[in-house]
Amino acid sequence: MAPVTALAPAASAPVAPVPVVAQAAVPTEISLTPSPEPTLASVVPPPGFTDKDLAPEITEPGEWINSEPLTLAGLQDEGKVVLVDFWTYTCINCIRTLPYMKEWQEKYADHGLVILGVHTPEFAFEHIYENVVEAVEEFGLEYPSVQDNDFGTWMAFSNRYWPAKYLVDVNGYIRYSHFGEGAYEETEMQIRDLLIEAGYDLEGISVNTAPEPQIDPDSDVTDAEMSRTRELYAGYERNYGALRSFTTPPYIRHVEYYEVKDEAVEYTDPGEHENHFLYLHGLWKNEADNLVHAQMTKDHEDYIALKFFGTSVNAVMAPETGEPYQVKITLNDEPVEMNRAGTDMQYDDEGNSFVHVDEARMYFLLDQDTYSGGELKLSSNSAEFALFAFTFGSYQGGEPVKGS
Repeated sequence: MAPVTALAPAASAPVAPVPVVAQAAVPTEISLTPSPEPTLASVVPPPGFTDKDLAPEITEPGEWINSEPLTLAGLQDEGKVVLVDFWTYTCINCIRTLPYMKEWQEKYADHGLVILGVHTPEFAFEHIYENVVEAVEEFGLEYPSVQDNDFGTWMAFSNRYWPAKYLVDVNGYIRYSHFGEGAYEETEMQIRDLLIEAGYDLEGISVNTAPEPQIDPDSDVTDAEMSRTRELYAGYERNYGALRSFTTPPYIRHVEYYEVKDEAVEYTDPGEHENHFLYLHGLWKNEADNLVHAQMTKDHEDYIALKFFGTSVNAVMAPETGEPYQVKITLNDEPVEMNRAGTDMQYDDEGNSFVHVDEARMYFLLDQDTYSGGELKLSSNSAEFALFAFTFGSYQGGEPVKGS
């Protein structure tokens, strides 16, 4: 995901969370007992490193998932190599890394590696413990995660990215870091080097050398109107932040959006759309993190529209007060073709394409084999419809992670 100072800023002052219906299912805890025990090295900076490279401690931790509270110092005492992963559960860039995280957990957890997920929320509803627990269970994550709602550990690491990985050796030194997606084979090799250095036997455990997902070459264009659509944010905090930056244009293409906060406004779609922006029609209320459909309707006359380019489209949505609803989705004013539909797309008896929104999460809307563009419209008759953000991919063959 983009750096915090650009398209993916860290959340500012916490705002009131969107109430959601979430099931608090606690996954199985993992054992942190090493097998076999390594011989601990003396605390001497590795060549090329200094005490400035020592990892900070987990700071102001919140609730823990899959584990009792842990400290980096305690894990060092146990002779563990620690992979600290900053993530948040609606971030598509984070989600795309999770299959690799799960593979490393399976291969190396009994050989000295502890993966520690630091869940630093992007949206207000991601502060809610039950939501994070449910996401951890749905993703099948078995390693420890800790909530970082106040950005304490994020700031202690001077982190700026989702996702971000910091590999800490048995003496507490950050020996490797990687920001964003990719470099999976490189990261695994770094993990193995530190485990072997610490005395663990990795005989019989092979490195995953399968080709990593590749960007579609057709997305390599200079024309902004045909480039992969940037992440689009619906809440006024991000839009006002973009205005103040003088470098990033805001995401909502209506002047009246910026005249009031937390109030319902009647919008008119101008008809002509540019790539990289959102357009509104009907009655919508802007909130700090999101837009909310501000009235009940009968014929999907209110909508959010956008022109996009990419191979996949995802949207972060939630029920405003917890009641599920349906979002009708059209592509170029027609139902989405089944061969272009994301895994969350459904169809009614008349062939209309829609997504059923029953929890606060990211939904997979489009998944295309080839890089192309189009006009999307999202509409719901429900006043529960809350939209937070759109994200887009440009991988060959579509979205690497297909969802559930």
